[in-house]
Amino acid sequence: MAKKKERYRAAVIGAGSWGITLASVLYRNGHHVSLWEFDKKQAENLACKRKFEALEEYRIPKSIVITNSIRDAVDGADFIVISVPSYAIKKVSCKLSAIKLKSSAIIISTVKGFEPQTLKRPAEVLRDELGRSAHIVVLSGPSHAEEVIRKIPTAVVAASSNKKYRYSVQSIFSNVNFRVYTSSDLKGVELGGALKNVIAIASGISSGLGMGDNTRAALITRGSVEIARLGIRMGAKRDTFRGLSGVGDLIVTCFSNHSRNFRFGKLIGEGCGYEEAIQKINTTVEGVNTAKSVHKLAQKYKVQMPVCNKVYEILFKNKPAASAWKELMLRPLKSEDFDVKIRSLK
Repeated sequence: MAKKKERYRAAVIGAGSWGITLASVLYRNGHHVSLWEFDKKQAENLACKRKFEALEEYRIPKSIVITNSIRDAVDGADFIVISVPSYAIKKVSCKLSAIKLKSSAIIISTVKGFEPQTLKRPAEVLRDELGRSAHIVVLSGPSHAEEVIRKIPTAVVAASSNKKYRYSVQSIFSNVNFRVYTSSDLKGVELGGALKNVIAIASGISSGLGMGDNTRAALITRGSVEIARLGIRMGAKRDTFRGLSGVGDLIVTCFSNHSRNFRFGKLIGEGCGYEEAIQKINTTVEGVNTAKSVHKLAQKYKVQMPVCNKVYEILFKNKPAASAWKELMLRPLKSEDFDVKIRSLK
């Protein structure tokens, strides 16, 4: 007889599309789930209507507790999933640090970005606030909420240097529609999930400008080189960027209209101004703040990131998108073998 899975208490911090979707996965797997929404009126609305507009016809099961009290949400929780925008990670971490959490609780970060002021990764911010003994796992990969909620087969990766923690997260989330792999490279998985959003904006810009598949293939390929270049310099493993949180997440984000980063970039390419494009998307576009962070990190680590730099210039230096692409194409010629300058043959 198959061993019956143990039921755990899980708290999801952040009731956006991804938070609600992960809450639904945990609920379907038989766990007790609480969902925290920071806005009191929105929490009441979700609790009453059991519907989130971006997730179309999905109804949040009544057994999922929706609350505006983060203390109530995490009370007794074995797993705490953090699903908030990167700009909010510091505030949420501070809130959690003021609460006595279960000593064995595993903190699962799904945040893809950097803390804007310090350029720290979300896991670093969580560890700063919760202490070095906090059990932190990163969950990332190619996973649009709109598809996961419809039970479309999806694979992601749970990363931690601690084998027990990453295997625990793999176990509570995995089912026939949601497959979780594991990785020991928390830093690489986290960086892959953040950096790909800048390349996704670039992919959207190229689409908005009317460029073709050749352009996007080159852009994504060279973008993946930039991601790995910075990631390795920051201490991540090269192979991680070839996996689900690297090339996998990069592909899905650069090609799908589900991706708000891609849609935002496309609006920019079509001629929308920055503020207009933000208003039309009407939700957090993580790649925007990440573009600022990556620009600073590239300087700090002395890493060449031409595609990411052009996205930064388009968004924040009023660089015309068409001019940016010409400058990328006319950069000094290089070898893909050694990534060094070569002499142009005429």
